[in-house]
Amino acid sequence: MNKYEIMFIVKATIESDQIKATCESYKKLLTDLKAKIVDFKEMGEKKLAYEIKKNINGYYFVMQIEANADAIKEFDRKARIDENMIRHLIIKLDEE
Repeated sequence: MNKYEIMFIVKATIESDQIKATCESYKKLLTDLKAKIVDFKEMGEKKLAYEIKKNINGYYFVMQIEANADAIKEFDRKARIDENMIRHLIIKLDEE
């Protein structure tokens, strides 16, 4: 299993319940695919540096996980087609 850091931004214009549900669905997706969530941070609503998909604010989440490549590919696939997701970034962390 490799270590990854995933940052994703959810639309701030949707209701707070929907923001939480989106976040929880991605956490559940990863855990169902045998990934281990090591650290999870809810960064809150922040102003974006520039407008993305007509959004000026976004709700930020950052998590560090241990997962295999299949779990990461599935997260990436789902995040690309989710209308509530503004942007996501997956970084593979170096092994120490």
